[in-house]
Amino acid sequence: MGAFVGEFAQSGRLIDGAGLGGSKTRTRLVFREGNVTTKRGPYRGAHELPAATLQLKVGTLEQALGWAERYGKILGDCELEVGKVNEPWDIGVMPMPENPPLQVLLIEKADRSTEAGGRSAQQKAALSRLRTEMTKAGVLVRTHRLEPSAQGKRLLFTKGELSVLDGPFAESKELIGGFAVLDLSGMDEVIDVSRRYADILGGTLEIDVRLVSQDEE
Repeated sequence: MGAFVGEFAQSGRLIDGAGLGGSKTRTRLVFREGNVTTKRGPYRGAHELPAATLQLKVGTLEQALGWAERYGKILGDCELEVGKVNEPWDIGVMPMPENPPLQVLLIEKADRSTEAGGRSAQQKAALSRLRTEMTKAGVLVRTHRLEPSAQGKRLLFTKGELSVLDGPFAESKELIGGFAVLDLSGMDEVIDVSRRYADILGGTLEIDVRLVSQDEE
């Protein structure tokens, strides 16, 4: 895996990426009619179709959840997930430094609005103001917004055999294990790279291929 990632990093085609800890390190927030229900992991996958991701650097999980609640209240009825990003010391690459910041991924789950092309102008303006505040506070590391799943594909690998589902597709029940943003030439290369990745991980997994939006909200 190190050689695989290093190949794309050295060529400049690895734009971003992160692995996430297990569900025991995650928190799911469901917003309905102005109320929020918070569920700490471990739990199973549910509604695993992302619309956007924000990587945050905070002092504590409570701080991350506070930002997530503000984000969710702008959207209204929605579902978010906050998960710890795997650090080098989590996988034994280096010793854990003293008092490191906590890095988490805030995942905005897709809904009818995002699958139709985006949020309302009012929501976009409010989200933009919140992201600016996050940046000034030194919390927001980076963010990615995804195009609707109608422009994506779901790659299902089973013991090395591939099945391809064209979008739009429904939410997955498999927990999101991580993400990579790559600069690739087209879908043929995407599938080739995904095959190599699947082989490294044993040949059985699900990969959603999504276009990253180039437009600013």
